[in-house]
Amino acid sequence: MSEARTICWLCERPVGTRVQCHHPVPKSKKGRFTVPVHPICHQAIHANFTNAELARIGEDRETLIANDAVAKFLRWIANKPPDFHAPTRR
Repeated sequence: MSEARTICWLCERPVGTRVQCHHPVPKSKKGRFTVPVHPICHQAIHANFTNAELARIGEDRETLIANDAVAKFLRWIANKPPDFHAPTRR
């Protein structure tokens, strides 16, 4: 029997040993639901969207990945190992 792997909500790659919980609607905007993300993916989300924007977008991942900067990030990260990490430019 295979072990279930957790998948990153943003990039849809398996997560490694480091995983963070992201609130699609920020806690400061009354968000309660969380999704698993790589630390680098979490940084990319917050580098490209304000909390107010995230609150408006909510759980709509498709809107996030339609952003040009996020789409470029996703192409770049696609073949990296699960625990890959690098500084994220704002």
